[in-house]
Amino acid sequence: MGIIAFLILGAIAGMVARALVPGRIGGGLIPAIVCGVLGAVVGGWLSSNFLHVSLGTFWDLRTWVISIAGSALVLVVWGMVTGRAK
Repeated sequence: MGIIAFLILGAIAGMVARALVPGRIGGGLIPAIVCGVLGAVVGGWLSSNFLHVSLGTFWDLRTWVISIAGSALVLVVWGMVTGRAK
């Protein structure tokens, strides 16, 4: 997957994760991209090391599920670190 596709995936995964995770974690498009890309990396690493499932292509459902789950995990940890989790 190319860098542009990875950034698009990250932006969408970050926005979906922000909609799914309760609490007020602000930010616009750039924080959503950062959260999504970081979440895709974290989710990909966790799933490949513990579940033996790796990220696929851009249109692969498992790629989206892993990226959104990783982004949600990043948001939860970020909320706990900054004290914004409710």
